[in-house]
Amino acid sequence: MILLGIDPGTRCAGYGIIKKEKQTQLIDYGYLELPKKYPLVERVGMFHSFFNDKIIQHSVTNLAIETPFLGKNVSTYGKLSYLRGILYLLAYTHHLHLQEFAPLEIKKGITGYKCASKEQVAKMVSKFFPGIKAKRDDTTDAIAIVLCGIWS
Repeated sequence: MILLGIDPGTRCAGYGIIKKEKQTQLIDYGYLELPKKYPLVERVGMFHSFFNDKIIQHSVTNLAIETPFLGKNVSTYGKLSYLRGILYLLAYTHHLHLQEFAPLEIKKGITGYKCASKEQVAKMVSKFFPGIKAKRDDTTDAIAIVLCGIWS
């Protein structure tokens, strides 16, 4: 099984790819920066192309994503819905098993505490994968998401 976890964002999207056979191996991780200077339609297109290529490159079989929460900014929530739609389309197109996890579920699964901070999540991710050099929280969040996918 090869699982891709994505923390979608309209400015930056983190990802982690884990291969699970006899051992669990982190085979790729990072983030896609989507410059604000580009119109949303171009950023959505870049998002689709990037993750379509990752799915093909790594022969991904499963996709894990975080469910959004409304929060205070309805506009951001709406824009994230576009990206979620792209991920649903990619799952359909590539016949991927799609898993969704709530933010509190991810935090609890990784740290044991549903109100953990991003720093605490990143620290636990680095314990699972020593030597990881994630430059953004989006990346460690995506790796946490993919770990939840592997464990469920």
